[in-house]
Amino acid sequence: MNRIAAALALGFAATLGGCATYVDAPPVAVAEVEQREPVTILVSIDGFHPAYLERGLTPTLSRLAENGASASMQASFPTKTFPNHWTLVTGLVPDNHGITANRMEDPERPDETFGMSNVDPWWWADARPIWVDAEEAGIRSAAMFWPGSAVPWGGTAKRFGPVDDGVLPSDWQAFSMQVSNTQRVNSVLDWLRRPADIRPEFVTLYFDTIDTAGHDVGPQGEALDVALRDIDRHIADLIAGLERLGQTSNLVIVSDHGMAATSSERMIGLDTIVDPSLYRLVEGGAYATFEPTEGNSAAFEAAILAEHEHMECWRKDEMPERFDYGTHRRIPPYFCLADTGWTIAPTVSENSWTGGSHGYDPAAPEMASLFIAYGPAFRTGVALPSFRNTSVEPLLRELIGLPPRTRGDGSLDPLLPALDR
Repeated sequence: MNRIAAALALGFAATLGGCATYVDAPPVAVAEVEQREPVTILVSIDGFHPAYLERGLTPTLSRLAENGASASMQASFPTKTFPNHWTLVTGLVPDNHGITANRMEDPERPDETFGMSNVDPWWWADARPIWVDAEEAGIRSAAMFWPGSAVPWGGTAKRFGPVDDGVLPSDWQAFSMQVSNTQRVNSVLDWLRRPADIRPEFVTLYFDTIDTAGHDVGPQGEALDVALRDIDRHIADLIAGLERLGQTSNLVIVSDHGMAATSSERMIGLDTIVDPSLYRLVEGGAYATFEPTEGNSAAFEAAILAEHEHMECWRKDEMPERFDYGTHRRIPPYFCLADTGWTIAPTVSENSWTGGSHGYDPAAPEMASLFIAYGPAFRTGVALPSFRNTSVEPLLRELIGLPPRTRGDGSLDPLLPALDR
């Protein structure tokens, strides 16, 4: 019997005990409290740096961290939203799962570009997300937003009509920023209010407001503080709702990356380094990727691979080994990484601005991500050493009863001290 159900049972017992003196009263029928198995809920708070817990603005999250297991987790490279969210549910680094950037091109489809609203299964086919394995094992899943959760995985997109040969979570919602945090929490609770045969056992929940505020004002500022208070209230609402349902849960709360302060005074103008006619910029910002224009590979390489202030550049197949990045066909042939807090752009802006960004070296302290685990599966008060986020998916498999993945880049080992076995 879980703790909440036990408390309810004791409450009923006390009520009955108080009625014992009324000997002539008819027997009172007591409704049986449903015995619910724990649900696993994976919560992503996009852009939440673990140091945000120290600001005194997130009492609920801080309490979960103190009474469960917590760590400063290392993101995968590049420290971007879509690559890391796909790592968290596949256990593979971006170089292996194929979502190598928020914006991608693929030589096999030269006329297409992948953006963050893309749900064509072809782009996502390199790695199976955990909800596909769960559904095929009879473990019902539900996704209140998660990058890739609206993709009918393994299916074939049609010119007209829905994809009908892929696998989706049993319940899911396509991402929209117009769906408020309250609506997101309520949707999860509504799913868990269902009868057992259509109730999810594995749920994802995604919040983007911390990341949005961080991009706007950087890792400091009143707008971020407001967002932190708001997220904490909604985590509290989730927990209160679970308690009202008598639903125990194993909460795994993560972020995909941290956030670094940026400004117009820390910009790298590519037009001061290399002739714009020599290349096509695929992606810019914390890092930049390039395709040389026809006939200009040698000239472009000579310019871009020279030494530069606040930026280091490589051929894709010569990137540092610790990044685990550079072999996938979707990564352009040349890659430049800015120093943390610097921005790579075609030209330096004349406008003055400040903000925040990510995508930098995952070893940079600013790129650290959040990990909190709380529930009956976890020990209390465990502070874990930092670990790579490829270990989250093996943990989820353990919690929902799936066997270890045959092909993975992470291990459950770093998280074993947190498990109450």
